[in-house]
Amino acid sequence: MHWGGKLLGQLEWHWEVQLRPRLDGLGDDEYFWEPVPGWSVRPEGASSERQDPGYLQVGSGTHRIDFAVPEPAPAPVTSIAWRMGHLLVGVLGARVAGHFGGDPHDYFSYDYPGSAEEALRRLDALHRLWVEGVASWSDEDLQVPVGDLEPGFEEEPRATLVLHIHRELIHHGAEIALLRDLYPGLS
Repeated sequence: MHWGGKLLGQLEWHWEVQLRPRLDGLGDDEYFWEPVPGWSVRPEGASSERQDPGYLQVGSGTHRIDFAVPEPAPAPVTSIAWRMGHLLVGVLGARVAGHFGGDPHDYFSYDYPGSAEEALRRLDALHRLWVEGVASWSDEDLQVPVGDLEPGFEEEPRATLVLHIHRELIHHGAEIALLRDLYPGLS
């Protein structure tokens, strides 16, 4: 059995059957919509109505992402734009960069998309690079410890990291789908 194929099969079923089709037709109003004051991706200089202790807006380009250090408990409700920013930077972008030689991604210097169309284009590209990278790992490669690229996963095999990234995509994809379900009735 090729374990890499099994791991990718988990993600690809979710991506092709559930997540990616649910993103079709996403427009800018829905992308930036906040059902309650929370966190989003905003034009530079526009701040959240919610000002948590340690509130920050970071990024480069025309848009910034909201967050706070330390993260408040409970965490604020986030927009689709915020969730997509998290997927683009913290879930896929940093991992593609660290493990497969992609462009560097970090929350402080990332040029956050100012439109749903651009966010989806970038998500599709990073998904493709992640899948290609994981597919390039043999079963033996998947057993190699992750090392210091991933705090908290240093001694774990790469397969554990792959499962974690897939859980993140499924989890945050479900949150995005829920926001899409709520948008027609609450916007």
